[in-house]
Amino acid sequence: MAAPFLGGALLVWQAWTLSDVLGRAIEGGEAAGALLPAVGLILALLVIRAALGALGEQSGIVAAEAIKRHLRQALFTQLLARSPRAADAPPSGAAASAIVDQVEALDGYFARYLPAALQAALLPLIFGAIILPLDWVAGVLFLVTAPLIPLFMALVGWGAQVATDRQARALTHLSGRFADRLRGLLTLKLFGREAAETAGIVEASEALRLRTLKVLRIAFLSSAVLEFFAALGVAGIALYVGLTFIDYLHLRASPLTLQLGLFLLLMAPEIYNPLRLLAAHYHDRATAKAGLEEIERQLGALPAEPVAHADIAPRPGPAVSVNLAGLTLRTPDQQRAVLLDAALAIPAGQHVALVGPSGSGKSTLLEALAGLRTAEGQITLDGRPLADWPEDELRARSFLLAQKPRLIHASIAANIGLARPGATRRDIEKAAERARVAGFAAALPDGLDTVIGEDGIGLSGGQAQRVALARLFLRDAGLILLDEPTAHLDAALEDEIISVIRDYARGRTLIVATHSLAVAGRLDKAWRIAGTSLVQTPIPSGKRGVA
Repeated sequence: MAAPFLGGALLVWQAWTLSDVLGRAIEGGEAAGALLPAVGLILALLVIRAALGALGEQSGIVAAEAIKRHLRQALFTQLLARSPRAADAPPSGAAASAIVDQVEALDGYFARYLPAALQAALLPLIFGAIILPLDWVAGVLFLVTAPLIPLFMALVGWGAQVATDRQARALTHLSGRFADRLRGLLTLKLFGREAAETAGIVEASEALRLRTLKVLRIAFLSSAVLEFFAALGVAGIALYVGLTFIDYLHLRASPLTLQLGLFLLLMAPEIYNPLRLLAAHYHDRATAKAGLEEIERQLGALPAEPVAHADIAPRPGPAVSVNLAGLTLRTPDQQRAVLLDAALAIPAGQHVALVGPSGSGKSTLLEALAGLRTAEGQITLDGRPLADWPEDELRARSFLLAQKPRLIHASIAANIGLARPGATRRDIEKAAERARVAGFAAALPDGLDTVIGEDGIGLSGGQAQRVALARLFLRDAGLILLDEPTAHLDAALEDEIISVIRDYARGRTLIVATHSLAVAGRLDKAWRIAGTSLVQTPIPSGKRGVA
């Protein structure tokens, strides 16, 4: 922002020097040799102004990139801080569009519009104040005509803002729709809906194209209108200077010199230039405003302060006791109760099985214990209400293995290492051995360094489950919550895995949701979800079957 003001000061110097050289050469008849120092000064000023312009533009780009990077990090951290089960969580496609596309829409605002707005607000006034003592007619003409440009720019800007808002919403809709259809591509193929969905995306793309063209049409219209008024202002100054020179106008007390007349003609377009530059970048403001509104619509209010990442590094600590009193859990739509007025007490260090038919609420209960589900009643961990646990401490002291664990597009070792940032290669290899990952990984092309696809593509269900289970052995959790940890495994491997888990969980509280009676029989106690009640149930030791 400082570079244009310094460039403006040099511009006045350059215009005055140039008009002085021409006046001395034409009116004074001075020799070319006497004018060479002044001509050299003009050339030097031209080079310096060009360098200042390049410096200001480059600084704007660098600053805009830094602002966008900071905002993306803040929005992404804020998104990660939410519960993944939150009812108001935005669709992944819409969230990605807000963080990537809508933040990118702020680029022009910071890189171009803000510097242009500051120049337009001050430089015409400064130039007018310099010209006014030299020629009051030209100064008044500048100061009267210049404000008309922002006035008409604001009138055109109202229509541009409405069109830009609609374009931003259309872009988010298209991005979200495309991401959702891409995720469900297999289902669409199985039901023969790929052609219909392709046609729908083409139709949405066409609607976005039309809205984008409307925005561009308004932007070009506004630039044309403002160029017209700027041209009228310059023409007025030229007409005044010309009529004064031919002695047709007599508004000055003294004759108009050639140097002053040329200075006024040289400065006339420069006075309107900051306003024209603002008009050229005014649509960047509308685009940025629409982008911010779309970000807030999808992700909520922008963070007033940077959201710090929670430190969930493992923290050694004793086993965590669990107590439920009057607990009621409902489905996300609040239409059906999963548990009603349930009570449960698990002493620290006890190993408990949670059994029940599919859909009975075992996973929901585990997620509620991990603070990922809203619940009525009281959940107490280690004598403290769950709501009183800081997020970072709760994550550091507990471990949850979901029924469908999240695996990312990375190597097997990198997926395991997510559990503890900074884990050594040896630690990851030990965890892989405990979870019986090392065995099947050895048969893969790159072993633990073999890259798998999103959600474990390239692995079987049981292999993916074991990769996620290996993360447990990099933690030091006092409360371990496992949802079907032995799913997709044969009887021998299931028995082997549950033995490893029990050994590791010695001295820790372990709650396992399972359908397997064999797994339940290896633990200290078992609780069954029957209807909406939670009741303790005896399970014969070593019995195999489905609970």
